[in-house]
Amino acid sequence: MLKVNGINVFYGDLQVLWDITFEVKEKEILVLVGANGAGKSTTLKTISSLLTPASGTIEFNGIRLDHLPPNKIIEQGIVHVPEGRRLFPEMSVEENLIMGSLYGESKSKRSETMEYAYTLFPRLKERRKQMAGTLSGGEQQMLAVGRGLMSRPKLMMFDEPFSALDPLIRRVPEASLSPKLAGVDPTVGVDGLGRLVLEAEIAGEHVPAAGEHLAVVGDLDLDAGGGLADVA
Repeated sequence: MLKVNGINVFYGDLQVLWDITFEVKEKEILVLVGANGAGKSTTLKTISSLLTPASGTIEFNGIRLDHLPPNKIIEQGIVHVPEGRRLFPEMSVEENLIMGSLYGESKSKRSETMEYAYTLFPRLKERRKQMAGTLSGGEQQMLAVGRGLMSRPKLMMFDEPFSALDPLIRRVPEASLSPKLAGVDPTVGVDGLGRLVLEAEIAGEHVPAAGEHLAVVGDLDLDAGGGLADVA
């Protein structure tokens, strides 16, 4: 599905990623872990074409991504939920969700996908007319996830979905990984919704239960058992 092969990324003259290589297969959940500053967010930004690798390749279902503009990445079916949520604070919950479904199939099936988001996160439905900037941190995280789902992605990437959230609110992004974790009948979901790449600030603290494989960016002393891919 997604193949990242030997990418090297710079900020100006400063190299921040060295030969990063990993793969995400269809229906697989991969958790990127690493210390602060190791390059986890940079990795996701590079896949999203917010940054361009100096060398190496990124492919998604056989299509090269590393020289495409960000809007074309979304058209390929990849959604990035960034750190800090990046909502439109003066727009309502419902308007923010609509912003995730502005073209193609996501637009034609907007009502269906929105109902799925409301089923996954009932609090959003309760607050659908409320301005996003007035929501609590956990509610804003729900909205950021919901907006990503509105694009009907094949692959979804999260940047630190658990950052600054208390243990109860941490269930929010975990619910989006697996509807079963939220008590939602998975048959309610929309055909074509993709699996997730998860970037987590854990440094040995919290790995989502839904994660199937780990990939380590940078140097991290982590006893992960099976399913560990050391990518840097």
